Amino acid sequence: MTTQTKDKAVGADVRARLDHPIIDGDSHTQETAFGMEDFLKPVAGSEIAALWSKFRSVHTVQPLRLTFWNVPSGPASIDRAMSMLPRLRKARLEEAGLDYCVIYTTMGLALVGHRNEEFRRACCRAMNVMNADMYMAADVADRMTPAAVIPMNSPAEAIEELEYCVTELGYKTIMIPSEVRTPVKEVADQAPELAAYTTHTHSFTLDALYDYDPFWQRCADLKVSIGCHSSPRGGGGLRGSPSNYVFNHLGSFASGAEFLCRSLFLGGVTRRFPTLRFAFLEGGVAWAADLYASIVEAWEKRNMDTLMEYLNPHNLDMDLMVEMFEKYGNDYLTPERMRGYPETHNSRLDENPDNYDDFRACEIKLKTDIRELFVPNFYFGCEADDRLNAIAFDAKLNHMDARLKATFGSDIGHWDVLDSRSVVNEAYALVEQGLMSEDDFRDFTFTNNVTLHAGINPDFFKGTAIEAEADAAMARVNAAAE
Repeated sequence: MTTQTKDKAVGADVRARLDHPIIDGDSHTQETAFGMEDFLKPVAGSEIAALWSKFRSVHTVQPLRLTFWNVPSGPASIDRAMSMLPRLRKARLEEAGLDYCVIYTTMGLALVGHRNEEFRRACCRAMNVMNADMYMAADVADRMTPAAVIPMNSPAEAIEELEYCVTELGYKTIMIPSEVRTPVKEVADQAPELAAYTTHTHSFTLDALYDYDPFWQRCADLKVSIGCHSSPRGGGGLRGSPSNYVFNHLGSFASGAEFLCRSLFLGGVTRRFPTLRFAFLEGGVAWAADLYASIVEAWEKRNMDTLMEYLNPHNLDMDLMVEMFEKYGNDYLTPERMRGYPETHNSRLDENPDNYDDFRACEIKLKTDIRELFVPNFYFGCEADDRLNAIAFDAKLNHMDARLKATFGSDIGHWDVLDSRSVVNEAYALVEQGLMSEDDFRDFTFTNNVTLHAGINPDFFKGTAIEAEADAAMARVNAAAE
């Protein structure tokens, strides 16, 4: 990206050619530490506020190169101010070519999974009160809405914050982490002083610490869309360099998103809660195309019918095997040794055979069920400069002619946007290069973001500057589905 200059093309130039709004599905606020202090003290008192000061200086005990110089500066200083001041953001949207923004946290990405429960919950509550105060103000709410930060270390904790944010503060969308990280239990039990140096990552669905279905049900009841945002840096060493931040960053959001998406699907969440909409932020859509294809291709080989016919070791034709060993064996590959080899014809599994079906939570009967449990419920946040965004719309590439629901998000407020006015132009470059059609671009920057939110809450865009256009888009989508 280039820095901000007076003669540079701006997003408004692209927007003027279009007959639809552009929704920024992932724009960030830069919460200020001093602002948080003003809200944290009334929520939790002076002791937690003191912990906040410590948290701001030390993030982790792991030897990990953390994000540095991660917000706009120099020629982009105005963008930094824009990410901190809702009224300035609104004033600059037209030049950027943006009509409406969904605002996600920055500081909350580190807070939402903090291991100190009292601190975690207090900080999330204070942040949610602060962002509601800033971004739901009457003079800006027609152009933007914030996402509440929901801690997920237990369903009870998550439900409490969810209900407060929706019913008391008026939030319409939320953000959750991709996983829960706890100390390794054996270390915590036997050497608690070392527990902080260990990490065990848990899913919210498969092999989870708790049953999270009550939380998913409350999300469905309250009609909130769910943004998912975190990255597995540090633990395990795969992204744990002590010297190189870019090494730790590359692919991290995609990796965290893939873990959550995979567990939601195979855990049957989209089957049990078909109205829920999940948006996986900042990781792009290439990983999702790979996951979707991999699920289909794994099911083709490991659905129960195929598994039992072709892979069940009890069905091994031992007479055939012995015959082949007699004909083609040697002095150690003998038919006698083959016949006596137990693992060739006895299953190693001693559990209930009903559990052999790894897709049992999805209750898949036909291959097309995979598409219906994946495509409508999952949305994939893509940044403007990612050329692989076009993969989402390639029905020839994706199994069963699927078009994955990629959604445009600017990431304004973070280091990868050096000029907020350029993001729409960068996204539109795929159209100019023939990698995306105008219809694809409409879906990418508008329709998919509409169905993500209004698909579960028809009133999501009520009272906003794009209410009429969003209603019309939902009408077209619903008519096409009939």
